[in-house]
Amino acid sequence: MFNGRPRGDPRAWTVAHLRRTVEFLRQGLLPPGRSRVGIAGFAVAVVLVLWSLTGFYRVQPDERGIELLFGRYVRSVEPGLNYWYPRPIGSVLRPKVTRINQVTVGLGGTPSAAPESLMLVGDQNILDIQFVVQWRIGNAEAFLFNMRNPEATVKTAAESALRELVGRNSLETIMTAERGRIAQESRVLLQAIMDEYQSGVVILDVRLLKADPPAAVLDAFNDVQRAKQDEARLRNEAQAYRNDILPRARGDGARRIQAATANKEKMIKEAEGEATRFTAFYQIYAADKAITARRLYMETMEEILGKANTIIIDQNGKGLGVIPYLMLPRIRQKQPVEPAAP
Repeated sequence: MFNGRPRGDPRAWTVAHLRRTVEFLRQGLLPPGRSRVGIAGFAVAVVLVLWSLTGFYRVQPDERGIELLFGRYVRSVEPGLNYWYPRPIGSVLRPKVTRINQVTVGLGGTPSAAPESLMLVGDQNILDIQFVVQWRIGNAEAFLFNMRNPEATVKTAAESALRELVGRNSLETIMTAERGRIAQESRVLLQAIMDEYQSGVVILDVRLLKADPPAAVLDAFNDVQRAKQDEARLRNEAQAYRNDILPRARGDGARRIQAATANKEKMIKEAEGEATRFTAFYQIYAADKAITARRLYMETMEEILGKANTIIIDQNGKGLGVIPYLMLPRIRQKQPVEPAAP
């Protein structure tokens, strides 16, 4: 009768078998003639023993035991076999402290989930953001007694933290490579909020699954993004052309400046040489003005007549037979030059 293993609540098992225990005692366990009071006392003792045995409990490795005395917290125990006052004097809560819990915001596809996923960005745009928060129990006592609905509290605090960070950043920042940074900052801010609540919750990770414009304006937003890409491409092409033409223009300008500088130095040196030569010539002229004047006249006439197409005939010459009015310059130009006799 007592060899079977009780199932379910030990208290229910005790009540169910109490009547059969008393009947067994009445039939043969107690000697004949024992009074009803003795039998009742023995039965009560047996019930008390069985009731006290219900105080044994086991805490699994992924759990933490929280012992309560008349509903008030007393202590927390590690995994293993333990004993505590049976119900209704004592009770034990065993929350799973290693299980990773997950809260999603903006998912589900229901109309009620749509408003929570729409967030206002710092540049007055609206984004449809979906994210997941992973958390676990860090302090079992605080988790059980400081929050009434832990999952709803984590979800509300996560949405509030992410909205604050989204409101500080621009649309391009959130939709590009800064998404990971924003998720990390939101995890830190969410952990600070949960610590302020003394919730006993540890935030493990915050992941942004989606950050896109609302579906109603998605096509227009894509058109704007394509226009911005074209603008960036044209700007890059203009910058490349600028980087190509400016160095060449600077080089050409520097080359021209160097040539002009060299020409300037040349002209200065020539002018200084001419001035020096004129000064020396003037000193010679000052020493003997008549000879110098004669020389200058002859050099000047030589230079002038050397360029003139003129033939000078000595009138005192004899035997030439040259008519003065003959157009000698033109004849001379047409007459071939005879080679000289050896």
